[in-house]
Amino acid sequence: MRDIVTFDCYRTLVDFNLESATHRILGDQIAEVDVDEEQFNHDARVMRFQGIVDEYRPYREVLRRALRSVMLLHGLEYRDEDGAALIAAIADFQPFPEVPDALRKLRDGGYQLAIISNSEDDLIQYSVDNIGVEFDYVVTAEQAGAYKPLPQAFEHLMSVIGRGPDRIVHAAQGWDYDIIPTKRYPGMHRVWVNRYGQKGSESYQPYDEISDLSALPPLLGL
Repeated sequence: MRDIVTFDCYRTLVDFNLESATHRILGDQIAEVDVDEEQFNHDARVMRFQGIVDEYRPYREVLRRALRSVMLLHGLEYRDEDGAALIAAIADFQPFPEVPDALRKLRDGGYQLAIISNSEDDLIQYSVDNIGVEFDYVVTAEQAGAYKPLPQAFEHLMSVIGRGPDRIVHAAQGWDYDIIPTKRYPGMHRVWVNRYGQKGSESYQPYDEISDLSALPPLLGL
């Protein structure tokens, strides 16, 4: 019997819009050299991914390194205050509008709630506070010493919540960080929160697909 829903937080529960925050921070620098914003955003995402799959580094350092690297790639001069401002922006990222009500319905329906996030303990607390719904467990990469999609992150989650895959519903927007790697856990009910209309793959079935969190309680019979 599945009795807990585990969530990715950033971009699943919270509108973690690093792209908009970055462009606000860099502003005139981007305009001055006519940066291709779509390519800049793509390169930044790739660099952040590369920054988490080797030895563990704090998420602050991952963000700073990726920002410095993508700015260098596109001919921009990195300043320490740019990295600090990007990290500070995390405190202001708000939940998607439907998230608090959907989480309350899950709690009222008897599910425990957990977060597994590629973050640090103090940074994730901003999101938890902004969501305003109680979670039974909040697990971070800092605690696990590893980031998703590495298996150590998910195995640490399961050790903390004391449940195997067959008792977990895992809901996440991150195709590469969450849906692909959890294919290795037979019995886990995987729900792809496909907010951005990405293309899925039969190779990573079985999973359910929803467009936002309001569809999750009905999917689970609530």
